[in-house]
Amino acid sequence: MLTNIRNVYCVGRNYKLHAEELGNAVPDEPMIFMKPSHAVVPFNGELLELPANKGEIHYEAELVIRIGRDYESGVRVDELVDAYAFGIDFTLRDVQTVIKKKGHPWTAAKGFKNSAPITAFQSFPGVAALLEKDFTLKKNGIQVQRGNITNMIFSLQHIVDYVGHHYGLGPGDIIFTGTPEGVGATQTGDVLELSWGDESLGTCTIKVAE
Repeated sequence: MLTNIRNVYCVGRNYKLHAEELGNAVPDEPMIFMKPSHAVVPFNGELLELPANKGEIHYEAELVIRIGRDYESGVRVDELVDAYAFGIDFTLRDVQTVIKKKGHPWTAAKGFKNSAPITAFQSFPGVAALLEKDFTLKKNGIQVQRGNITNMIFSLQHIVDYVGHHYGLGPGDIIFTGTPEGVGATQTGDVLELSWGDESLGTCTIKVAE
């Protein structure tokens, strides 16, 4: 269920090869941005409408964690997080390129409606269990991204400590934890599928609004 979602935090450039594929420097501390809660929609087989006339729209598959209690210093991820899902951080890449050059916030490129589709949340099995499998994104049946949280620059513990300390974390907050390499453009008619290990977690069909 995608109900009672409060703050939507996102971690940028949290996989080294993804930062490199876009020509970005690898950060020395978590790079946090936010999306409006209105950006969050189910990733459940429905038609997903994205904005037109904004240049390329890129998919970025990510692990998403949901916070189940108020953050306090010293709390472990396994105690703080109550559920996980996978989602896509859709990005208007051409828009982002322009606003980055101007030093403007990323909201226009990252925060548009439907830009954060998420699969159904499942009970958090603990960090160790999440290390055991890769997550993947297929476009029209072809794998385009594969990731494992072992390759994150900043671990889940580091992320929740950083966000909790600087911005606060509480029940209903979610965190997109970063995307691996392989991001690319999507267009009308593309079918995207998220999986964890051998289990398909959902699909969506893209429609770029006329």
